[in-house]
Amino acid sequence: MIKLIATDIDGTLVKDSSASLYPELLETVEALVNQGMIFFAASGRQYYSIRNMFDSVADKIGYIAENGAHIRLGDKDLQVVAMEREHVVAIINQLRQYSDTCDMIISTTEGSLVESKNQDFLDLITYGYHNKFTQVEDVLAGNAPIIKIAIYRKGSIRDLGESVLIPAWKDKVKACMAGEEWVDFMDASVDKGNALTFIQQYFDVTKEETMAFGDNGNDIGLMKAAGESYAVENAVEEVKEAAKHICPDYTKQGVCQVLKTVLQKKEDEWRN
Repeated sequence: MIKLIATDIDGTLVKDSSASLYPELLETVEALVNQGMIFFAASGRQYYSIRNMFDSVADKIGYIAENGAHIRLGDKDLQVVAMEREHVVAIINQLRQYSDTCDMIISTTEGSLVESKNQDFLDLITYGYHNKFTQVEDVLAGNAPIIKIAIYRKGSIRDLGESVLIPAWKDKVKACMAGEEWVDFMDASVDKGNALTFIQQYFDVTKEETMAFGDNGNDIGLMKAAGESYAVENAVEEVKEAAKHICPDYTKQGVCQVLKTVLQKKEDEWRN
């Protein structure tokens, strides 16, 4: 019996960088939670961005934010994992070299920091992601613990990410693609799968009682931590190989289709 569900958002529930979720999905999530299901949104996005997307059910679900660096339930942080300062400084200095074609955003638990003056990027994180952020001259000037660094290139950053950035840092921090346009950097211990395992222990739920959905490299741990794991049809091959099942992609509302079958089983159990 499934007791815990965790799902990625971008590329899994909706198109990358979408500002909102479709009503049928939110209604299905709410119905599942009302039947006793534990539901966590698991994303590379910041907590505030995810919460805005799940607005109508925001107080009924939990959040695996920043790829697992920030786990939140209700008004309580269950776990926060900050990056080592020396890695933060070195990564940011390297990423600044690509400022002519890329934009950088730095995450703390209280919101994000950006140096960029690129209005298209600022509009994206304001109206696309609904991020809470502060524009600063130097993201390294403050003292707030940094839990994630992300670099964005419109269209695709995959070549730069997979050939340069990820190889340069993979042995020091967790570095991964987070969609076609983003590369994320977190502490080496940070992973959506580790976060899901923490939540399983917190709620005393087993792997076999857990269902998860994903599409990109930062979801592989999520697939491995769930007994019933689903890669959407548009997922990268590595995620499909890690998942137990394949479901239709977001254009066909594949995750919602699966969630509806779970809901039906829950309702049948309740009636019996």
